[in-house]
Parts: sequence; structure tokens; C-alpha cells
Amino acid sequence: MIIAVHSYKGGTGKTLISLNLAALFAKMGKRVCLIDLDLRAPSLCTTFGKRNRFWVNDYLSKACTIENVLTDCSSNIALKGKLCVGLANPSIEAIREMTAKDRKWEMEALGRLVSLRRVLMEDLHFDYVFFDTSPGLQYSSINAVITADLALVVTTTDEAESEGTRLMIRDLYDLFAKKTAIIINKIDSECLSAMSLRDGLIKIGSRQWPIVGALPCFCDILEDEGRCIYTVEKPNHPFSLMLQEMAKKLEKLQPATSHGLCQIS
Repeated sequence: MIIAVHSYKGGTGKTLISLNLAALFAKMGKRVCLIDLDLRAPSLCTTFGKRNRFWVNDYLSKACTIENVLTDCSSNIALKGKLCVGLANPSIEAIREMTAKDRKWEMEALGRLVSLRRVLMEDLHFDYVFFDTSPGLQYSSINAVITADLALVVTTTDEAESEGTRLMIRDLYDLFAKKTAIIINKIDSECLSAMSLRDGLIKIGSRQWPIVGALPCFCDILEDEGRCIYTVEKPNHPFSLMLQEMAKKLEKLQPATSHGLCQIS
């Protein structure tokens, strides 16, 4: 299953959740691939460092194959399964270049993502692929959501962000009939204790959407700034335990068949 982890705006904890869920599934014995598609603000390199001479940017620009980009990090963090990581170029020059890409390049990049889906799932036999996307309605994030089987939306209780998330789901996900689940992050303890998730659903517009879980704000995790993979290095931390429950729910959302892919014209 390909999961695009998305958010309406930055700062929701999207990358932290992508990283720890990917590592958790690999710890469970799955073959997992984590790809940084947040090309305008890449941050996974903070955790993994530079491993290969090629970046995800190079793959999307047809300069290399995805095998040239991926690094197997399994042995470095002692996983039962496999975790391969594809990093985006964090240099200022690369970020400027990505923001200047035209519509033609973006359309070709969508084609590369569609091809990537086949290679990762059929040729390299990954069980789970996580796309850490750009926030908002950037063309690159729309491409990632379209390509994925499931859009996992990370949001907070901020009123403006909640409204933006609602509109994003209505205008993008509904348009492509995209299977969607929601994580509410950075909830204060009072709201968390008052929140009832027993039915596992939240209403957005006229439709009910499944909530995978709700997370409080952990000060120690914020201070680590992505240097620690909690689900592997600190499996008994409350954050890790909560993600374990979320992983069980994600497994139940595994599609029986791949969804058809749509292309924006």
C-alpha cells in the first residue's frame, strides 16, 4: 500500500509521523520504503544524512533510476524487516530550482510517480511505501496524493487549519475519490481527554472520515528535532505506543486492489 502523508500547512508533524510509522512497519517485519517528496522543505536528511549521490529530485528529472536514489537503512537501525529511504535535496539551490519548475515538468513528474508506483510495488516488492509530501495544494503534493492508495492527513486543532483541511479534502480528495484517514496532532491534554474517538470517525462536510488517532504535543520529541526514531529507539514512549495503535488501523485500510490513477490536465 502506498500512503501519502499530507497536511494543509506545514508544522503539523507530518514528517515526524511519516518517519516513525515507516520505521515501525519495518520493525514489524515489513518491507518499507520512505520517500521525501517535500521538495520545497526536505527534512528527512536530518535523520538519515546524505547516503547516495542521487536525490529524489534527480529521479523526477529523469537523471537516474529510483534504485540509484534509495538507501537501505535497515542494518543501521536494527530492523526486523527492511527500510529503504529516498531523500530530497535540501540545498538552497535545489529548493529554488524546484519552486521554478513549470507545468510541463510537473506533468512529467506525475508520470514518473506513476511509474515509481509500479517499480516499488511490483518490481521491488515493498509492502508499504510512505510519501512524505509537501503541505497544501502544491502540484507535487497533488501528484503524490493522486498516486497513493491512501491519503493520511495530519492536522491540528487550530481553527484556521481545520477549515483549510476540510476544504482541501472537499476540493481535492473528493474530486479523485481518494481513500482518506486523519491524524489529529498536537492536541493539548485537556482536549485529548475530552475527545471521544470510539466511533473512529470525524465529519468533514457531508462525509464521515476515519480517524486513525489523536496525538498530544510531546516537548521532548520537539527538542529532538528529528534525530531520534522513537518507534525504534524508544518503543515504550507514549508517542510510540500511540503509533502502534495507529499502525493496526492502517493495516485494516489496506486496499484489496489498487485504485485507478487519474491525471490532472
